[in-house]
Formats: sequence, C-alpha cells, structure tokens
Amino acid sequence: MFELKPLSREGISAALQKAERYRVLNDPAEAESICLDILEVDPENRAALIDLLLALTDQFPSGDADVVKRARELLDRLKSAYDRAYYSGIICERRAKAQLIHGQPGSGFYAYEWFREAMDWYEKAEALRPPGNDAAILRWNACARFLTRHPHLQPREEERVEPFLE
Repeated sequence: MFELKPLSREGISAALQKAERYRVLNDPAEAESICLDILEVDPENRAALIDLLLALTDQFPSGDADVVKRARELLDRLKSAYDRAYYSGIICERRAKAQLIHGQPGSGFYAYEWFREAMDWYEKAEALRPPGNDAAILRWNACARFLTRHPHLQPREEERVEPFLE
C-alpha cells in the first residue's frame, strides 16, 4: 500500500537510541517499527535485532500469539550461540510473566513450565558466556526467586489413565 522510506546508514545510531527510548516509554510497537527500519538498511545489526526481539517480548501481555512467533524467528538471525540461548531464555521468562497477567485457568502451570524452560536456556547461556558476562546467572536467579516467592506455581501433575479392561 505504501512504499516505506529507507533510513540513511548515518541515522542508524540515532534510530537505535530512539528505539530504546520508546521501549523505556512503554511503547514497544514504536520501538518495533524503528528496529524494522534499521534492519531494512542493515539486516545484520545485532543491536537492532536484540531491541526488536525485546520490543516484541514487551508486547507478550497483549496476548497476540503472532508476536511470540515473530520473536522466536529472530533467534536464528542472532550470530552467537550465547545470544541465541540467552534470548531464548528471555522469551520464555516473559511468556511466563504474560501467562500470569492473563490469569486464565491453568496459567500457573504454564507459567511454571515457561520459567523452568527459561532457566534451562539461561544455564545453556551461562556455559557459553563471555568472561565477565553474568547476565544469564542474574536472570536464572531472578526466575528462581520468583518461583520461590510464588510457591503456588507448580508443575502440572501427570494425569494417570487406567486402561479399560474388557
């Protein structure tokens, strides 16, 4: 319908700052738009990919399943195994929190499962981390503390099914 106007390469740095500012202002859709503009000019821009992924996860509470899918698709575009593991954890952790916001039946079980998956990803990221980068440890600890403070979040009990005897 409309032909989008491209950014200049010289404007990428300022655009990244604007995207981060919009995320801080709780306007993730605007941050997403800016990141998409940056990636049109520089498809490999790590900062724009990460900001876009975070802007999408900021939108998880809205309940749009397409946003989760789009966030996961960005993981393949991240070059480092550490980034892929760490941001996989971020996606899972934020899905867990979005589940709790929705409060639908079973959301506690789903949230628990998402937190545990996040913790698994953070452990993988920890093993791959650059020296001095403890971000994965901080996130793992935050998830562990959250689950400890909310003991009602538990894994789903497996349902026992007895076979019919004839």
